[in-house]
Amino acid sequence: MEAISLVFIITSAVLIITPGQDMILVMSRSISQGRKAGVVTALGVSVGLLGHTVLATFGLGALLLASESLFTVVKIVGAAYLFYLGINLLRSDHSKLSTDKLPKITHKKMFFQGMLSNLTNPKIAIFFFSYLPQFVVMDGTKTALQLFVLGVTFALLTFCIKAPVGYISGSLSSWIKARPSFLSRIYKGSGVIFIALGLKLAFEKRG
Repeated sequence: MEAISLVFIITSAVLIITPGQDMILVMSRSISQGRKAGVVTALGVSVGLLGHTVLATFGLGALLLASESLFTVVKIVGAAYLFYLGINLLRSDHSKLSTDKLPKITHKKMFFQGMLSNLTNPKIAIFFFSYLPQFVVMDGTKTALQLFVLGVTFALLTFCIKAPVGYISGSLSSWIKARPSFLSRIYKGSGVIFIALGLKLAFEKRG
């Protein structure tokens, strides 16, 4: 069991550090509003994973795989949210990006933004349902509890990795803000990536 746990931690860490929509969101918020913003957004993402953990524990992953209509609904909501984030980044005013008058949102909103970004991605639910069971000891008595513990561990690892990334990005924010064109390219580029991820999610198929 110890060997399995070690493999789970290593493989999970590799998956978490791989760039994706959550990592981009954490870094974007950190650069925009500082280190705490990145950490708070990372916390929201991690809490979103706890939601997927509960859903996977009670079998929603299987339901998403079995139900085309449910998968489609959650997929459309997630894609629309990514489009919304991407368009807002693309429409960011260049002059605002070059000063301290950057568009700001509260830490509470950042938290929920990170959580919703994660919760509305059906591929994460399916990923949890297919990934976590590989590390479950099928003894027939504590399967649900093992899934829950694995999911919570994955969420904690996510915070432990993404929060430092957000903090470091925030530490470099002054340097980046002093170079308006560089910051603008980051926002525009992030906006394009979010929209591309939304398109990818919108045309994603089950399985």
